Amino acid sequence: MSASKTTAQTLPAVSIQYPCLHSEDRCNDLLNHPAFRDFSHRMLPWDGQNYDLALPLKEIGQLLPYHSQVAPAVVIAALNRMVHDVSADRTVFYEFYTDAQLQAQPALKNTGLFFFRGKPGAPFAVIAPGGGFTYVASVHEGFPYAEEISKQGLNAFVLTYRTGQGGRMATEDLAAAIAYIVENADVLQVDMAGYSLWGSSAGARMAAAIGSHGTAWFGAPSHPKPSVVIMAYTGHSEVATSEPPTFVVVGDGDGISPPTAMETRIAALRRIGTRVEYHKYSGVGHGFGTGQGTSAQGWIGQAIRFWKKEIEIAS
Repeated sequence: MSASKTTAQTLPAVSIQYPCLHSEDRCNDLLNHPAFRDFSHRMLPWDGQNYDLALPLKEIGQLLPYHSQVAPAVVIAALNRMVHDVSADRTVFYEFYTDAQLQAQPALKNTGLFFFRGKPGAPFAVIAPGGGFTYVASVHEGFPYAEEISKQGLNAFVLTYRTGQGGRMATEDLAAAIAYIVENADVLQVDMAGYSLWGSSAGARMAAAIGSHGTAWFGAPSHPKPSVVIMAYTGHSEVATSEPPTFVVVGDGDGISPPTAMETRIAALRRIGTRVEYHKYSGVGHGFGTGQGTSAQGWIGQAIRFWKKEIEIAS
């Protein structure tokens, strides 16, 4: 079930029970799943990709060349959470650009927000997956994060953004998505106070940029900065004069965004008085997602605790 920017609302119950996905199912089964019929092309990583429709979901990691530790069971569980939500008549996908914007800029057709609900009225997270600004790894480091966050009673949105046009365009999409959530907070039943931004790799650059400069810097209406920024394995180095509390994770075997790059920014954050929690995990490379089966497993829960603590401090 999806909703446009102008029609986000609770729809009448229809009580359709959609089938769950399984590891032996194929990309074709995901792309043509009846629960995802309006937006399935925005769930897989590559825009305009001619996928191997026979590729089993248990081999979905083949679609994510910059990522490691892709756990099919974790991916499928998060996808099935959305199947369950749609079966329960909950809207899981939202267009955050208007119809006029979508018509004027065809590239925007690849954007959108996936919503994993927590408790009504709870704060929300916006998650920007990575992919080197060439693809969007929502299946690995978007939907699984959101599922864990929502299990803790918090609301979580996963952003799919424009690719192939660099970080500026992608971050403009993140800013526009935040503005949409804030402006529709009553309908979405989320609390705009204390929201967090999560990003992995390229997505962490986007989250950090909003944390540094705010939404107006990237062409959206001005809204408060996030209460925290959660950054996973990125080489982003910019630091503004004031930064939100920041939670950072990286693997010691990361050859794309080595720990030294992240530690340089951490030191700069601490010099300006920003609260930082930093974790470096042994035996882990780049793009480890939830870290299932590695020394990084459980980091999502640590980040949630950091976020909750900062909300308490702010209140």
